[in-house]
Amino acid sequence: MNGYINPLILHSSLPMQSIHITTARLILNRPEPVDIKLWTKSGEIQEWHRCICIKYEHYKGMRKFKLLDSNQIRQCRESCIFELNGMEVFL
Repeated sequence: MNGYINPLILHSSLPMQSIHITTARLILNRPEPVDIKLWTKSGEIQEWHRCICIKYEHYKGMRKFKLLDSNQIRQCRESCIFELNGMEVFL
């Protein structure tokens, strides 16, 4: 060993930053674009880039998002979001 540290090994050993769902709600309520990863009803994982939350239904726990790149409107259950801007979301 000559003292060289592989940056890939160093990076993989760092823990992923995580946030609570209440902090995620505050971030989602801001009118700034975010990147999210979520589970769908069928169990597949989707990634939505540059999206903003346009509506939140508190009693249903549903959010409507506008994807800025394609102008699509999509909705998901808030509890299905597991990553927000690269940070793991926990309940």
